Amino acid sequence: MIGRLKGVLVEKQPPQLMIDVQGVGYEVEAPLSTIFRLPALGQSVELYTHFVVREDAQLLFGFATQGERALFRTLIRVNGVGPKMGIAILSGIGADDFARCVNQDDTGALVKIPGVGKKTAERLIVEMRDKMRDWLPVDSRFALQEEGPAAGANSAHQEAESALISLGYKPVQATKAVAQARKLLGSASVEELIRQSLKSMV
Repeated sequence: MIGRLKGVLVEKQPPQLMIDVQGVGYEVEAPLSTIFRLPALGQSVELYTHFVVREDAQLLFGFATQGERALFRTLIRVNGVGPKMGIAILSGIGADDFARCVNQDDTGALVKIPGVGKKTAERLIVEMRDKMRDWLPVDSRFALQEEGPAAGANSAHQEAESALISLGYKPVQATKAVAQARKLLGSASVEELIRQSLKSMV
């Protein structure tokens, strides 16, 4: 079991990361909520991880906080929710907003996340209600890391689109959302474009 990684961030193509730990490159998939907190490339980073072993693959998922990892581990215990959907949920809505949806029976916001249908949203609310009732905001328990510098405008635009598509959004949706975000924000980093795009779609 790999529970934590501490090394140098060498690649960041949301939601994929690569962390160099003493010469070994670990490929990690992370929710956008974690990617927003990452430092610039070449800087030291520490992530809490969840290791999944399947017949056809070994997958490593990374999280900025223990709270996010704990929520991910709880999510994938829900019937019909696998690691990919768990990452999509944390990317599309964030831990704190997810807790609010569960506590307020807000299925409408959950079904806007790629892969989450009405039945899955209802199941999430029923099975997660007791677990989320006493949820504390992530930011109140764990310090955030500094975000890295903004990338070039065209590169940021393309990376933001790619990140949304990899999370399950349709290419047309991603292109439209990022274009609207860029129009609103002007020059912005990948993280800012993704955040604004998700906000407009959810």
